[in-house]
Amino acid sequence: MKSIILIGGLLLSSATHQAFAQEQCGKVTIADMNWSSASLIANVDRFILEHGYGCEAELIPGDTMPTSTSMVEKGEPDIAPEIWSNNVKELIARGVNDKRLTIAGNSLSDGGEEGFWVPQYMVDKDPSLKTIEGVIAKVKSFEHPEDPERGAFYGCPAGWGCQISAENLYRALKLDAAGFDLVDPGSGAGLSGSIARAYERKKPWFGYYWAPTAILGKYKMTKVDFGTGIDADHFRDCISQVECAEPKVTMYPSALVQTVTTTAFAERSPQGFEYLGKRSLTNAQMNGLLAWMEDNQADGNIAAEYFLMNHEDIWLKWVPTDVAAKVKSAIKAL
Repeated sequence: MKSIILIGGLLLSSATHQAFAQEQCGKVTIADMNWSSASLIANVDRFILEHGYGCEAELIPGDTMPTSTSMVEKGEPDIAPEIWSNNVKELIARGVNDKRLTIAGNSLSDGGEEGFWVPQYMVDKDPSLKTIEGVIAKVKSFEHPEDPERGAFYGCPAGWGCQISAENLYRALKLDAAGFDLVDPGSGAGLSGSIARAYERKKPWFGYYWAPTAILGKYKMTKVDFGTGIDADHFRDCISQVECAEPKVTMYPSALVQTVTTTAFAERSPQGFEYLGKRSLTNAQMNGLLAWMEDNQADGNIAAEYFLMNHEDIWLKWVPTDVAAKVKSAIKAL
C-alpha cells in the first residue's frame, strides 16, 4: 500500500511539475522573418518549445524593423530568432536599457559574413589567390564579360546596402588602376548566377558575396585576405557610408546576428530562454541547410523537420536530456 501511495505521489508530482512548466511557458509568439535562415530557425524554435517545453508556440510574420519596434513598444512577439542587430542597433539598445528586451544569445555563432571571394578550385591550383595581391597579379585571368582587356570584379547589386561598402573597398584597393572593372550584376539572382555559371565551367570569378547563403553552401569559395585585419571604426564611419572621401582597406567586420526576446518572456519561461541562449548555428552549418532548402524548394517548416531528423548531433547540445526525449518522440510522430 505504501508503494502504491509513493508511486501515486511521484506521478502526481511529475504531472504537477509538467503542468506548472506548461503554465509558466504558456502562449509564445515567434517572429517568422521573411528570409530562409530566419524562417528555418523560427520553425525549429516553435517545434522544440512546443514539444520539449510544453509551450503553446505560434509563428507570426516578421521583418527586422517592424518586429523590433513592436517588441519594444507592444511587447510582442515574444521571440525574434534572428535579428541582424547592426541594422537596428539603437532600437535594440533602447529596448534592453528600458528592460523591455533581453538578448538570449547569438543565433549565428560566428556572425553574418561578408567579403570578396574567389572559387576554391582556383585557390587549389594557385594558393596566392587567397590574397588580394595574388588576385591583382592575375587580373587578366578574371575575364570581363564585355571587355577582354579588363578583369571583372562583381559588386553588390545596385540599391542594396552592401553596394556602398563594396564600391568603397573597390576604390580603397585601387582595383580600377589594377585593371578591374566594377561589374553590376543587376540583381541578387544575377550575382549568384554568375558564381554558379563560373563553377559549372570551372572559370575564374572574383567578387562580393555574403553568408549565410545557399550559394556558399553549394559552391566552396575562399574569402580573399586583404592583409589588413579589421578596422571596425573606419568601416562604420567611412566604408559603409555614401560619403567616404578617403576609404582605407579593411576586411569586413562580422555582423552580429542575435536571438532577442521580450524581458517578460525571459522572466516567464527561464527554461525556454535558456534553450534560446544555447541554440546557435555556424555559418557553415547554415550555408549547408540553406543549400538543401533551395535544392528541395523547402520552406522553413519542412527545413526544420529535415534539420531535427538529420542533425541530432547539433540540436541535442541545446537541450537537457528530458527535453530531448520529448522532442525525439514528437519527431518520430511526424
